[in-house]
Amino acid sequence: MMATLIQSRLLTDPNLLLMQEGSLMRKVRSKIWKKTRYFRLHNDGMTVWQSQQARGPAKPTFSISDVEAVRVGYNSELLRNMADLPLEKGFTIVFHGRRPNLDLVANSAEEAQMWIQGLQLLVELVTSMDQQERLDQWLSDWFQRGDKNQDGRMSFEEVQRLLHLMNVEMDQEYALSLFKAADVSQSETLEGEEFVQFYKALTKRNEVQELFENFSSDGQKLTLLEFVDFLREEQKEQDRARDLALKFIDCYEPSDSGKRRHVLSMDGFLSYLCSKDGNIFNPACLPIYQDMTQPMNHYFINSSHNTYLLGDQLCGQSSVEGYIRALKRGCRCVEVDIWDGPTGEPIVYHGHTLTSRILFKDVVATVAQYAFQTSDYPVILSLENHCSWEQQQTMAQHLTEILGEMLLNSTLEDVPINQLPSPEKLRGKILVKGKKLSIQEEDEEEEEEDSHSELERKHGTDLEPDPYSETAPVPQLQLQKGKEEKKAKAILCPALSALVIYLKSVSFKSFMQSAQHYYYGISSFSEMKAKHLIREAGNDFVLHNTWQLSRVYPSGLRTDSSNYNPQEFWNVGCQMVAMNMQTAGLGMDICDGFFRQNGGCGYVLKPGFLCDYQSSFHPEKPITPSRAKILLVQVISGQQLPKVGNTNEKSIVDPLVKVELFGIRADTTRQETNHVENNGFNPYWGETLCFHVRVPELAMLRFVVKDYDWKSRNDFIGQFTLPLTCMQQGYRHINLLSRDGISLQPASIFVYTCIRDDLEEDEP
Repeated sequence: MMATLIQSRLLTDPNLLLMQEGSLMRKVRSKIWKKTRYFRLHNDGMTVWQSQQARGPAKPTFSISDVEAVRVGYNSELLRNMADLPLEKGFTIVFHGRRPNLDLVANSAEEAQMWIQGLQLLVELVTSMDQQERLDQWLSDWFQRGDKNQDGRMSFEEVQRLLHLMNVEMDQEYALSLFKAADVSQSETLEGEEFVQFYKALTKRNEVQELFENFSSDGQKLTLLEFVDFLREEQKEQDRARDLALKFIDCYEPSDSGKRRHVLSMDGFLSYLCSKDGNIFNPACLPIYQDMTQPMNHYFINSSHNTYLLGDQLCGQSSVEGYIRALKRGCRCVEVDIWDGPTGEPIVYHGHTLTSRILFKDVVATVAQYAFQTSDYPVILSLENHCSWEQQQTMAQHLTEILGEMLLNSTLEDVPINQLPSPEKLRGKILVKGKKLSIQEEDEEEEEEDSHSELERKHGTDLEPDPYSETAPVPQLQLQKGKEEKKAKAILCPALSALVIYLKSVSFKSFMQSAQHYYYGISSFSEMKAKHLIREAGNDFVLHNTWQLSRVYPSGLRTDSSNYNPQEFWNVGCQMVAMNMQTAGLGMDICDGFFRQNGGCGYVLKPGFLCDYQSSFHPEKPITPSRAKILLVQVISGQQLPKVGNTNEKSIVDPLVKVELFGIRADTTRQETNHVENNGFNPYWGETLCFHVRVPELAMLRFVVKDYDWKSRNDFIGQFTLPLTCMQQGYRHINLLSRDGISLQPASIFVYTCIRDDLEEDEP
């Protein structure tokens, strides 16, 4: 079992054999920063180590599981801009999440291909692993780390050290008893299969065993009827319970005899609970399950703000990588700020700042390449056009020539004049959002993002603090253009105007005035303005969004690229709530968690009361559109929680679980468990939390695991966020994600959830 697929390929694949010997390559960060480093694939097959020279001290630089893709030099944005570097010798390693790319230049094209092909093979092997293979690899990795002298066996002293590495504080006598029980060879060391048995004893799930025995008449197995009872009573599967029981036994029972007799062993029961079917996120909500034929304004749309930026709003790097990352995570509305370039080519950057510049045509080419890799539903290019007539013509030319048939350049014949087309009808199409030439003068000016709204100027830097934020507030600098810097309004080029179909940018003056506008108008609101409108005229905002598109963008005061909570704007039906996707944290956890449903396609159908032209819903004064609910969450236990940051190997976490509910203001709350001292491996809480949910259709549930620290802010360990409507009830596992949204498998928490009608809310 310990001899994993990767380890077997390490001995036979010629590229992997050479990678284990290592290569001296140039590591490139910029036109100035280029340094020679020695890279070597470690003999675990899962980590690449780096040193300054071949025989120098080395340290792990990245894990194969962190790698998303490997690009050849010709597809590297950085290397293409290096005239002195031959592209055939270069390659780029792209990581999951927000980690910067690693650009390397080998000594020959052959050596570059060896690394490219070897890394691609390893990434493919890791990606294709099933649940058991991932566990085998995880165990193999721990064995390698614990086997300090690398002799292929572990002494009790090495096991004690490993327990600290694995976040376990254990009585020495108990640890020794487990060690001796696993040491069947009586060699006073653990080898391959013996280590696996030691791990199984270490991870025995008493709470799951107790649950199993509650439904098993003999404590050894669950009969078909007993398993059906469990699925019906605890997992709330109701009428589907019998069919699912047969399916799950066939899928998760390890023994053939058990499958034939339709019984489930304890191992099979645990395998089910740890599977996607036992996960808290309902697997029925993972594929596209919603009606995609309704008008576009009936959907929430995954949207990005200043997509080109990888860092802050003042000095951050502009890169096409921002568009690649956004589109690959399912974003369907990306933003482009375009300005006149010095050579006649339009450039993209955050105007009047020190952010770097990239070419508009490179952005368009990148969108063309990546627009439909994750989702084939329409992509919206939100253009902030600051260009002269001549360079606008160049923009129109690039959009037309590069996007070709993907660009929507005319209205659809079978769509009513007073209605927007559906995502289904626009599959595979890219739409331009921007200003459009109009006979009506009042339509031609839209609120500019790079100047602060009147509300922001009035309140200065007084952004509302987020009580759920995990980071300390950062002082904000105010970016404000002086009146003397404002140029005369550029004349809109007809060629560019003609490419704006359906998504014409119009300024917002009042809800009454907007009601007389054409259906194809889309208004942009700063977060401060949107919050003001929600408080003052929440129902009018809801009605506005039943027929017209709205886009909300972060305050100009958020120069650190921080995020707001998008939930507040979804509550009134705003379709495009633009996020600074380069910044991890609460806002992006909610956004990613929400758009994980419906195939991750970037479009989520709004609840009916946010699509009804006569809706009376007001999120600040809710008359509950459906029956209010009570949500019970019992936080039971945790499994294999990681250490926090770069803590030393003897440091062990004191975990607690915080459960947060987001929705309308009256529903937004949080509760937490007590902390468990010195146990990140298998902590047990057994605490029940109770929440009242008035509008469940808009509720998001977030589980955050933290390391308790009585001296300072608790440290983040992992989180998982999901819509309440996508939550499976019953005994469920929650697979934790890192701050960057990357899986921390096998780290998880085990919970019991139950939703019932809130009878008190229904009383007059």
